[in-house]
Amino acid sequence: MNVLDQVREVAADVFGIEVAQINADSSPSTIETWDSIQHLSLVLALESRFGVQIDPEDIEQFKSIGAAADIVGRKLRSA
Repeated sequence: MNVLDQVREVAADVFGIEVAQINADSSPSTIETWDSIQHLSLVLALESRFGVQIDPEDIEQFKSIGAAADIVGRKLRSA
């Protein structure tokens, strides 16, 4: 399973929706339950799932699920 699919699974759990409803373009404007609190919950869940530390400047770049997957992938490659 690739990073994007794993991020989609984590996001589905955090946002309480089906994985099938989430794609790389999914964002706070397309996921009703994605608010500032859930944004932080997503970051924490991804850090836990992947064993990475996501920097504050990276958190600001989490504008979509695809962007989150890109950042997590970059963290995994540099670990």
